[in-house]
Amino acid sequence: MKSYDIEPLVVSAETENITDLLESRASKTPNLALFSIEDSEGRWSDITANAFRAKVVALAKGLVAAGIQPGQAVAIMSRTRYEWTLIDFAIWYAGAVSVPIYESSAPSQMEWILSDSDSVAVFLENDEHLSRFEQIKAGAPLVRNVWTIESDAIEQLIKVGRETSDASIETKRKSAKLRDLATIIYTSGTTGKPKGCELTHRGFVELSKNATLELPQVVAEGSSTLLFLPLAHVFARFIEVLCVHGGVKIGYQPDSKNVGPAMASFRPTFLLAVPRVFEKVYNSAEQKAEAAGKGKIFRTAAYAAIAYSKALDTQAGPSLVQKLRHKLFDVLVYKKLRAAMGGQVRYAVSGGAPLGARLGHFYRAIGLIVLEGYGLTETTAPAMIGRADDLKIGKVGRVLPGTGIKIADDGEIWLRGNNILRGYWRNPTATAEAMDGEWFKTGDIGELDEDGFLSITGRKKELLVTAGGKNVAPAPLEDPLRADPLVGQAVVIGDKRPFVAALISLDAEMLPIWLANNGADKNMTLAQAAKSPIVLAEIQKAIDRVNRHFSRAESIRKFVVIDRELTEDSGHLTPSLKIKRDAVMRDFAADVAEIYGSAAD
Repeated sequence: MKSYDIEPLVVSAETENITDLLESRASKTPNLALFSIEDSEGRWSDITANAFRAKVVALAKGLVAAGIQPGQAVAIMSRTRYEWTLIDFAIWYAGAVSVPIYESSAPSQMEWILSDSDSVAVFLENDEHLSRFEQIKAGAPLVRNVWTIESDAIEQLIKVGRETSDASIETKRKSAKLRDLATIIYTSGTTGKPKGCELTHRGFVELSKNATLELPQVVAEGSSTLLFLPLAHVFARFIEVLCVHGGVKIGYQPDSKNVGPAMASFRPTFLLAVPRVFEKVYNSAEQKAEAAGKGKIFRTAAYAAIAYSKALDTQAGPSLVQKLRHKLFDVLVYKKLRAAMGGQVRYAVSGGAPLGARLGHFYRAIGLIVLEGYGLTETTAPAMIGRADDLKIGKVGRVLPGTGIKIADDGEIWLRGNNILRGYWRNPTATAEAMDGEWFKTGDIGELDEDGFLSITGRKKELLVTAGGKNVAPAPLEDPLRADPLVGQAVVIGDKRPFVAALISLDAEMLPIWLANNGADKNMTLAQAAKSPIVLAEIQKAIDRVNRHFSRAESIRKFVVIDRELTEDSGHLTPSLKIKRDAVMRDFAADVAEIYGSAAD
C-alpha cells in the first residue's frame, strides 16, 4: 500500500474554535471533575468543568482588561501544571494566540520566540524564569506585561478583570474561527533556529472530536490521565484539549522523579509517555527484582509475558501452559507492576519514537495496552494511532479519521488532513519546502503494510551513507540500544566512514543499581564506568543483540562509551529528547577519531 485516507467521523462548523469544546463540556457535565491538583501531602483535589470554565472566564476578563486584543500573541513558560491549562484556555477565551516556551529554554531561546512571535505578554512560572527574561527583555520590546504564576499574578488579573462584562468575553471568545491561528509552537530544532508552526483551532477541534469517537475505550467520560510530559510540546498540549472535550480528568506532575508516587495516588486509567518512560519502568522493575534476589523470577515472567502476548496474535491463541504461566506470574509479578502505576491503568499512548515490539508485547501481557502514535508538531500531534481493538504491536496504527497518508517514491512519509499546520510563521521558504499542495512532507522514512499500518525506519536527513555506499538509518539501531538499562543515549555514526559505529552514554540513574547488582563498585563515576571492563562487556552484549537483526554492513562494528550524559542541559538533546547530532559530533570528535583512527575496514 502506498497511500490512503480515512474520512472524518465528524466535521465542525467553520465558526467553531477550541473554546467551544469547553463550553460544550461545561454545559453537558457541569459537575464532572476535569482536573485534579495534588497538595504537599499527596492528596488530590478535583476541579469541575463548571468551576474551571468560571476561572477561565475570570482570567480572560483580566487579560482583556490588561489590554490583550484578539489575535495578539501571549507566551507561557512553565513546567506542566494546572495553571498552564487555565492560562491557555483564558488566552483563547480572550481571542488571543498562545505561544509555549519550554521551561528549560535559555535566555537566547526565550528572546527568539518572544520577538519572532510578536508576543505582547508572557506568563513565567517563577522568579528564576523572570531573571532569565530580564537578561533579554530589550530584545523583546513588544512584551509589555510579564506575569509570574508563582506570585499572585493570576488572582491579581482576576481582580483587574472584574469590571469586564460577560458579553465582552463572549464576543472575544467567538472572534476566532475554525481555520484561524490558535497557537504558534516552535519546533525544538536539532539544528538552526526553531521554526514557528502555525497551528489552527481546526487541528485541535477536529482531532479531539474524531479521536474521541475513534478511541472510546481510552477517551471516555470519567476516565483519567496523569500529565507529566511538558505542555510546551504539542503531544501534551493536544491531550490537554482532548481531555476537556472527552470529559477526562487530568492530574499534573511536573517532576519526573515523582511520577511513580503520583501514579500510585492519582490512579489514572490511561497514560501518555515517550518510549523512554516505558523503558525506564521496565528496567527499574528488573533491577529492583535483581537487588531483591528475584531477578531470575522477573526475567522468566517477562519472557512468559512476551510469549503470551505474541500467542494472542496467532489463530490458535496462547496454549494451556502459557495461560497457566500467565496466571501464576500475574500474581507474582504483573499485578505488582500494575499496582505501582495506580492499579487502574488499562491503556497508554506512546509517541516520539518507536516503542519496539518486545516492550509492546510485555506491557500488553501485564494488562497495559500501549497504543503507538505518530505525528509531529506540524500535524497538531497525532496523525496515526493504534486502536485498542485493532493493534499490530511494533507498528504505528492507521491514520485518524480526517487524515491521509502517502509514501513518496523515496520512502518519505507525507500527511494531509484537518490537522496540518497552516505554515511556518514568517518563513514562506520553509513552508514551501515542507508542503506539496495539501501534503506535508514529514522528513521521516517509512512503509505501509497491506492494512495501512505504518513502520517508521528513520529520518530522511539522518540517513548515513557509509564509504562503501550502504544507506543506514540510525534510529532502528539506536532505539533498541536505549532499551538497555545501562544505556542513556546511543548515537550511531558512520556517514562517509568505512563502517557503522556508536557513541554510547550511560544512564546515570540506573548505573549504580546495575553496578551493585553485578558485584561492582556502585560509587563509580560516569568517567570511571566508561572505562570499566564489566560495563564495556555489558554494552558489547547489548550491541551484539541489536546487530543480530542487521547485515554486517549495517551493524555497529565499534563503539565508545563517553564519560558524561547526553542531556538537554549539556546541549546535546532538544527539549523533546531528540539528538542534536551536529553538537554530538563536534563535542566528541576525539571519541570519533578514536573509533576510526585505526580502522582498517
